[in-house]
Amino acid sequence: MHKWSVASAVIETTCVGATCPPDRTGLLLVENERQGGRREWTTPGGVIDSGESAHVGLTREVREETGLIVVAWSGLLYTVAVEAPDLGWDLQVEVHRAEAIEGELTIGEDPDGIVVAADWVEEPGIADLVATAPQWVSEPLIEWSTERFVEPRTFSYVLIGKTFSDFRVERLGS
Repeated sequence: MHKWSVASAVIETTCVGATCPPDRTGLLLVENERQGGRREWTTPGGVIDSGESAHVGLTREVREETGLIVVAWSGLLYTVAVEAPDLGWDLQVEVHRAEAIEGELTIGEDPDGIVVAADWVEEPGIADLVATAPQWVSEPLIEWSTERFVEPRTFSYVLIGKTFSDFRVERLGS
């Protein structure tokens, strides 16, 4: 069974006053182009390389996908575990909140070529955009964005099926 270790960044800005750029408020989401041209909106992140800590790998992924540099992390928001027995893989995801960022939002430096757009999104648009992502990505993020829970939660799923058209996702609990 192949095991994937992934991290994702919740980067949120709230600005007040005349010096705040109007295009930099809300939650940062990236649009990913997947196989077959399917597109989904998620928070930035990706696979953590062997030997990397979650924060080091996540800082690298955010920079590659958005051009932004995370200079401080505030902590773990939630974890996601996905088991896909029919496909022979397990996915473990840590979702961390960025406390401080630097730089300008840019697209085009993603070495994987997956990220095709990025935008700061305010409520209620978050739920609409992330609904394009897999259930194990969208549900936890929507719950966090609406409830703003403080203690980290764990979300567990099982993915049944061997092809995208046949997939069935079951949430095992939270």
